[in-house]
Amino acid sequence: MADSGDWRPPRPCETYRAEWKLCRSAGHFLHHYYVHGERPACKQWLRDLASCREWEERRSAEAQQSLCESERARVQAAQKHTLVWALRQRPPADWHLPLSQEKDK
Repeated sequence: MADSGDWRPPRPCETYRAEWKLCRSAGHFLHHYYVHGERPACKQWLRDLASCREWEERRSAEAQQSLCESERARVQAAQKHTLVWALRQRPPADWHLPLSQEKDK
């Protein structure tokens, strides 16, 4: 962990507040429920916001550690999802040819 004197939160506190508000919005709730079949978990954004504000006000070591762990967990969760499609290195050789107009029977 970096020295507390020059350490800054990974995101501005306003970003945590905006993410928390977005997570609680009706549109996000409906989308998340449709995709995942469960309510979105917004408590971590609220905890991160509280930790960020505590860091800004008191330079708390606990708040710093909480934010670091939360961001680390968020990055690991994003990296565990693999790509579904194999990425191409170059387009197919016949990409410029017209598509066949045959109808499937």
